[in-house]
Amino acid sequence: ASNPALPIGFGVWLCANSCPCYLLGLLHYHKVAVFTSPSDAFNLKNTNRTTTDSLQACLEICKQAEKDAIQVRAYISTVVACPYQGAIQAEQVLQVCEPLLEAGVYEISLGETIGVAVPQEIEVLLQNLLKRFSAKLFASHFHDTYGMAIANVYKSLEMGIRSFDSSIAGLGGCPYAPGAAGNLATEDLIYLLEKLGFATGIDWKKLLQASEFILHTLAKKPISKVSIALAGKKDRR
Repeated sequence: ASNPALPIGFGVWLCANSCPCYLLGLLHYHKVAVFTSPSDAFNLKNTNRTTTDSLQACLEICKQAEKDAIQVRAYISTVVACPYQGAIQAEQVLQVCEPLLEAGVYEISLGETIGVAVPQEIEVLLQNLLKRFSAKLFASHFHDTYGMAIANVYKSLEMGIRSFDSSIAGLGGCPYAPGAAGNLATEDLIYLLEKLGFATGIDWKKLLQASEFILHTLAKKPISKVSIALAGKKDRR
């Protein structure tokens, strides 16, 4: 059954295999997301496939999406470290990026899934990728387990990245990445970008309202540094 509150084709369809892709044209979706990892161990935990098989499934979706004029965004998890396999080398990430970009994905989100990376590691990763491909083809996706997400965003900005994933109130995580925190809070990301002079198009007041709403709904305390600071200002009034 469809949700009457959402228009048909709203958002992005996340696909693990080619089966749902045939439905996209009927539902008027215009974008689909695929996901994989350079880590065999992570892929086996996440989708019960090796990296080779997972990548092949992504490429099949890309092929079908191209026929239906549907854009594809790719997510690559564990681009710096895997909770099961350890350190991931930039060359391993590149080997996954190359066939996806050749298949026509419009953007690859580089997922630092367990939130252990520091800016130096992000710099090494991006240096290797940007030798081959334009920064316009990549987005950064950081989890904030050790509080390094915003620093890694700043390094990504220095390297030319202009697209970032985040989540309201820092919600999220991954069931196959034990101990990993949620994504970088959108409030913190937008604060940084706006202070640096980037126009985000985000309504700051509505963003904070959305954050307060979801935290109240889930009975969670804020973890966003911006939200905590603003709450402190309110308490002092």
